[in-house]
Amino acid sequence: MKAIEIIHSGGPEVLVPCERQRPHPGPGEVLIQVSASGVNRPDVLQRKGQYPVPPGASDLPGLEIAGVIVDGDAEAMAAAGWLPGDRVCALVAGGGYAQFCVAPAGQCLPVPAGLDDIQAAALPETFFTVWQNVFEIAGLQRGQTLLVQGGSSGIGVTAIALARAWGCQVIVTAGTDEKCSACVALGADAAINYRTQDFVAETLRLTAGRGADVILDMVAGDYLGRELRCVADDGRIAVIAVQGGAQCAIDAGLLLRKRIVVSGSTLRPRTVAYKTRIAQALRAQVWPLIESGHVQPVIHQVFDAAQASQAHALMESGSHVGKIMLTWR
Repeated sequence: MKAIEIIHSGGPEVLVPCERQRPHPGPGEVLIQVSASGVNRPDVLQRKGQYPVPPGASDLPGLEIAGVIVDGDAEAMAAAGWLPGDRVCALVAGGGYAQFCVAPAGQCLPVPAGLDDIQAAALPETFFTVWQNVFEIAGLQRGQTLLVQGGSSGIGVTAIALARAWGCQVIVTAGTDEKCSACVALGADAAINYRTQDFVAETLRLTAGRGADVILDMVAGDYLGRELRCVADDGRIAVIAVQGGAQCAIDAGLLLRKRIVVSGSTLRPRTVAYKTRIAQALRAQVWPLIESGHVQPVIHQVFDAAQASQAHALMESGSHVGKIMLTWR
């Protein structure tokens, strides 16, 4: 099969087309002929040598795919309700930049009605992540306010869509006025240009001084200390990346007085059982919203898989709004 491998740690140019043996599904797995693969920030970190591959996972990058089931563990397929020929999208621990990829049967979801495979492949990584952190861990409730740091990213646009579908006020930050406008067009109630505005002051102004109930933080660094000043009493801050640095200083007294919960998580090394439970929740509560058109993936640009290096360069430029995708023709 054709695939994209990382020849050594480095820039986008170290992503090189190659040929690999087609993987074989093990116990509990299905084999998917891949039509499309999503590009995500963890792929960039893996390429740079900053995100170790979990034990037993493929060394090929790629955490989300869509395509057709061609083979698999018969017992696991029966338990999950899959048949050869079913169109699915899946969250995987690696190996997504390839024409064939194995996935745990429980981490597969049907391609939502009305979506093509490129749109479907844009769902798993961001929807699993947002659902886990914003709704399950941070417990965002209908009518509450969500602040998203980085609203134009793949994670950000997903958070906008899901929070809006839940009837929540959504405030986002972005780095340009154009990105802020794009986020508002996608459903955010307000967008703050973090280069020209103070997100703390703006969040407090937009919430009449109350603050955001939940903050989805992909920055960390000095943002965490500032977020304590604009999160509501009994609020929750979900940290899912450290693009602004892993070290920070916070006012612990403020943390105590406001009764704030700060959580951190990584999804890739979690168990199949854990991810299967998230998949089941998404199928029950989010897939109907996608099929009804209330929630839709946002695709910024699609590249041929052989252009993976260009896709990574685009992601690192930060100029995209939404998902960057690869196709296997």
